[in-house]
Amino acid sequence: MHYDLRLLTVEDLPASWEMSRIAFGLDRKPPPGWLSARPGRHTWGAFDGAGRLVAKAMDREQDHWFGGRRVPASGIAGVVVMPDLRGTGLSRLVLARLFAASRDRGAVIATLFRTNPGPYRRLGCEQIGNLTWTALPTASLAEVRRPMEVALRPAEVADVPAILETYRIVARAGAGLMERSGPLFDTSPGAVLAGHDGITVATDSAGSVQGYVSWKRGPGYDASSRLSVPDLIGLSAPATTAMLALLGSWASVAPTVVLRLPDPDPAALLSSFTGARVESDDRWMLRVLDAARAVAARGWPRHVNGSVDLLLADGVCPWNAGPQRLILADGVGRLEPGGRGELHLDIRGLALIYAGIGAPALLRRAGLLGGDSTDGETFLQAAAAGPPPALLDYF
Repeated sequence: MHYDLRLLTVEDLPASWEMSRIAFGLDRKPPPGWLSARPGRHTWGAFDGAGRLVAKAMDREQDHWFGGRRVPASGIAGVVVMPDLRGTGLSRLVLARLFAASRDRGAVIATLFRTNPGPYRRLGCEQIGNLTWTALPTASLAEVRRPMEVALRPAEVADVPAILETYRIVARAGAGLMERSGPLFDTSPGAVLAGHDGITVATDSAGSVQGYVSWKRGPGYDASSRLSVPDLIGLSAPATTAMLALLGSWASVAPTVVLRLPDPDPAALLSSFTGARVESDDRWMLRVLDAARAVAARGWPRHVNGSVDLLLADGVCPWNAGPQRLILADGVGRLEPGGRGELHLDIRGLALIYAGIGAPALLRRAGLLGGDSTDGETFLQAAAAGPPPALLDYF
């Protein structure tokens, strides 16, 4: 059957919501603003011969931090195929079109949260990290002693730029964290402060913001009461310790605290986290859309200098496939056509290397790396060294 692939218009949004409602078990009534044009979002749909929307996927304009640099990305969300047409290749059809279109608008990688990794792996995506909420008894933080050199106070409008920059400092030093600016984020002071029951800032003796913790108070004050903490971001050990002590002070009225933290995180190194358990664990994947531009976009280990000849395999984005030479020098990377193709690398393997977790021995055992070049594998091992990927934003 022939399907018409095109961007959804405002007129298509009621049908799009109905598809999402059925697929994900959402309310019948969409959230405010959902049925109007929303900046930074481009949804591709497949329509059958009768004009019925039968499959869709959204391309979100977002950036992720890798190697100290912002990398333009497509955040893929809302992938749905009508129940009667699942298994017919429609998701592949729509996503392949989305990959090409998002590359055309400037995205060099794609990221997504997956329900089932299999279909996405067949499209060249690979799992690189988790978004984790960790629950622990609030009493386990009551033992933390607040450093006297750190002051805690409620965030004010004037603190919002420092709060955003505190997050950005941590994101820049990490791997995978999303840049919280652009069309998808309302960074106005009112929106930032209104998104939580409270944001507490930690300041040093000079009054400079050294960290912040955002929190939402659950109902009640019995054994079921909880305190949810979307962000606990500290730039120093005293600041993080002070914020942990603040959370511990809730023990008598909120026996459980639930924190959204990467792993590892300073918070877990500065307190015992006794009784901690993973409450939810959403796994996310990465796809290299444009290999050459993606390599150039991110930062690389500054002391890794050299090159390796690769033969890239990519059955969905053919512009990536073929012999390529990866060259790194002084923290800058290039991927140039040519070379001898000594190491054969699947595009999923490149995603793992890009994310900083692609040890060649692992890739070879998974069938994502072939060929023969001991020096090349040693070079890739050094190139892939970096902080483990993390995300603190679900999409």
